[in-house]
Amino acid sequence: MEAELNVTYLTLGGHVEVVKYRYLYFVIMFAVYLLILCSNSTIICLIWIHRNLHEPMYIFIAALLLNSVLFSTTIYPKLLMDFLSERQIISYSACLVQYFLYYSLGGSDFLLLAAMAYDRYVSICRPLQYPTIMSRTTVSALLALAWLLPACQVSAAVVVISKLEICSSTLGSVFCRNSVHRLHCVSFRVLSVYSLVVLVNVALLPVCFILFTYTKIFIITYHSCGAVRKKAAETCLPHLLVLLSFSSLCAFDVIIGQLESDLPDFVKLTVTLQIIVYHPLLNPIVYGLKMKDISKHLKSLFCHFSEV
Repeated sequence: MEAELNVTYLTLGGHVEVVKYRYLYFVIMFAVYLLILCSNSTIICLIWIHRNLHEPMYIFIAALLLNSVLFSTTIYPKLLMDFLSERQIISYSACLVQYFLYYSLGGSDFLLLAAMAYDRYVSICRPLQYPTIMSRTTVSALLALAWLLPACQVSAAVVVISKLEICSSTLGSVFCRNSVHRLHCVSFRVLSVYSLVVLVNVALLPVCFILFTYTKIFIITYHSCGAVRKKAAETCLPHLLVLLSFSSLCAFDVIIGQLESDLPDFVKLTVTLQIIVYHPLLNPIVYGLKMKDISKHLKSLFCHFSEV
């Protein structure tokens, strides 16, 4: 029975003193999960309800916040169950599903931020052509590309991983991510090269495009009037803040995956929890407070509840 368990199930070995602090872990992470769901869902609903927010920029923001909800739901329910369980295990097939969702949703975040950068460039630098360029068809195509491209590329890697022989049943993390590669009996060079190609396609190229686009925006607005510079700052700086935060967390994820065996368990757990907490919480805070139209509707909503 134990041999069968080792083949079929993986032990999530990234937990630190879970028996001693299980209820503290559970309460904190459950509160964070509820906060992520409520904050992101509130702004999504506001964008859905109010017609003046039915613009490409806000549609992309809603898609990014929806990604945060899906991303968190991929991780948190299983994590919360593990805190209360005697054994922190996951089936290999469920692990691959979690791996797929974790990286495909992460990749789509980069592409959505790239779509926002393109939208801001057209809006600020080519305002007369904006309605024509950023049509409903264009927005739909960008959304489809942002979700389908990472999903297709990550799914190919998952298919290859599922066929490799496993020689270890202990995963050095609290959920399934790139540490899955360390379970295999041999290092598959083709998979490593393909993973690097996927990283370039869904992360590095979008980041380069975003930085290039915003550089052009700031160069053009520098020679424009104060109103144009103010509009650029109000709409571009929140996106850049989210990009900086998300890129840093993704870099930590890659570094942790490479140095997993050399880091103390507490350091690995702390950085891992930061990855799954900061980004889903930062998005609604930044867009709720820094985007004027969303902030206005949020204040109206809070005033309505305070009067009731």
